[in-house]
Amino acid sequence: MRPKLEDVAKEANVSKTTVSRVLNNRGYLSQETIKKVNEAIKKLNYQPNVVARQLFNKKTNIIGLIFPTVANPFFGELIEALEQKLYAAGYKVLIGSSMNNPQKEADFLNQLLSEQVDGLIVGTHNQGIQEYRSENLPVVSIDRVMNKDIPVIESDNYAGGVLATKRLIESGAKNILHTNGPIKLETPAKRRREAYEDTMREFGLEPQTIVLDFNISYLEKREIFEKMFTDYPEVEGIFASNDIDAALILQVAKKLGKNVPKDLLVVGYDGTKMTRSILPELTTIVQPINEIAETAIQVLQQRINKEMTEDEYILPVSLYKGETGSFE
Repeated sequence: MRPKLEDVAKEANVSKTTVSRVLNNRGYLSQETIKKVNEAIKKLNYQPNVVARQLFNKKTNIIGLIFPTVANPFFGELIEALEQKLYAAGYKVLIGSSMNNPQKEADFLNQLLSEQVDGLIVGTHNQGIQEYRSENLPVVSIDRVMNKDIPVIESDNYAGGVLATKRLIESGAKNILHTNGPIKLETPAKRRREAYEDTMREFGLEPQTIVLDFNISYLEKREIFEKMFTDYPEVEGIFASNDIDAALILQVAKKLGKNVPKDLLVVGYDGTKMTRSILPELTTIVQPINEIAETAIQVLQQRINKEMTEDEYILPVSLYKGETGSFE
């Protein structure tokens, strides 16, 4: 009887999906696994079904999206824009929320590989996941440094940091704090911190950054902000690295009896339509979500077609003035 794919999988002690990936050279596999499968193929004299392989290698028109969460307004609006534009381009979309968990991200990535997606658009913090290293898997990153060979689409974080900090300084604030993620994290968003610190020094002011972990709870973050006001009682302005933090800072400030913008100025970052709708008074830096989505899809299609792409694509930001960024 002619051996089947499942016979090879059993002999190599791997899944049928793994055997298919070895046969079609798709996705990341260890050299040990590839060797085991090839040895099983040779031992059983397995002959792959040519028609099946042609079907396997055919485009599926499925794109995978992996982001930390859909609850964050920025990611929510970005994913919505990506899905609409991909649908218009003839693609179906599979969405995964990693919740900043590397294992969950790796599991979902393997699931996407088994579905034979044509490419991935990712916006997660996790680095070094081996599956992203496959030369056969077109990947584009949004505002995250994944691996050195994956192009990054981002807003001009440095220019945004300068805009936010100058807005506070030119409005009269001198004691200005900034909230940002861990400095060791390889993400373009850390340029917001660099811009803040450079701008503060340019004006002869002392920068002070409050470092926040991405995985802490809402209550933990609230406690940090309450302590921030205790540790820096003379604070006049705060540049928050995202609008969610800015909104929480406004809540904490109100609880502590501070009047914004009479006593304290606050500038956020992201400027989603939802935030500007429910918190129109917040001064913030607006990321061009629509343009980010369009560029990410364009670059991914270039990668799928084996065309050359740049390492980095930086898109301009703008200032939404609101009311919280200038003293009354």
